[in-house]
Amino acid sequence: MNNTLEIKLPPSRASMMPEHEQLMHDHNREENLPDVVMPACSINKVLKGQKALVTGANSGIGKAVAIALAHAGADVVVNYVSRPDAAEEVVKEASRCGANVFAHRANVAKEDEVQAMFKKMIQEFGTVDIVVNNAGLQKDAKIEDMTLADWQFVLDVNLTGQFLCSREAIREFKRRGIRKEVSCAAGKIICMSSVHEVIPWAGHVNYAASKGGVMLMMKSIAQEVAPHRIRVNSVCPGAICTSINMEVWGMSEAYRELMKLVPYKRIGEPDDIGRAVVWLASDDSDYIHGSSIFVDGGMTLYPGFETGG
Repeated sequence: MNNTLEIKLPPSRASMMPEHEQLMHDHNREENLPDVVMPACSINKVLKGQKALVTGANSGIGKAVAIALAHAGADVVVNYVSRPDAAEEVVKEASRCGANVFAHRANVAKEDEVQAMFKKMIQEFGTVDIVVNNAGLQKDAKIEDMTLADWQFVLDVNLTGQFLCSREAIREFKRRGIRKEVSCAAGKIICMSSVHEVIPWAGHVNYAASKGGVMLMMKSIAQEVAPHRIRVNSVCPGAICTSINMEVWGMSEAYRELMKLVPYKRIGEPDDIGRAVVWLASDDSDYIHGSSIFVDGGMTLYPGFETGG
């Protein structure tokens, strides 16, 4: 049986905003750079039979990740905390891939809600193989204006939420052990970090601190659970095009300024992150462990020095 479906465009590309494409093409033409050609990738059922949870999966990166995992053959739980209608839309789209998919509301910063979510997933799917800790948010302010509540809110979701979900996943992975018919690892945890786990970000100290924390949390967990054949890695997005951050790319001048920070000279898309997550969740990356995978078009390459500093 052929488990590969050849496609020309990733699933969410059809909804790409026309102005997004036009901005990319206009910018590169003005800068006398090669035109942007987006990847056309095949979909391989490399996760067939596996059960995945994606937190914060009703929009943006989380939505693309959930759909990519479903296309790769996994059954998926779409976690959300607000906008249930959006979560159900993700369920519908992911279900078209032939996957079993359901939405579950839970605040990842609340221990009892996380535990209830894992209990429900195990009841419905039998187990958990893949957890993508994607839920995250920003609450920006200058340091002198940032309240303790704003600091704590971001840390609770972005860092504590990842800890709670990782802990519950590891408990299930250890209880169940390796299911060699679906994967050579007992389980996979993928933490959604950011380029700001290494790049300081003035005006966003709570967010940057949370992502720096994710980096060392991920590596410390990876070191601890490796003997149990549990793999733990991070994906670190750079500038990714979503409706939430349109102000940083949605106008020609804003896009031009953004491209000064991106050597590859195109903005990233949620599908770029989805493909990276599928790879990290698959046995193709079995010897990748405790790593931060930067999906950033070179943003971490100190682009200010490309002309000598």
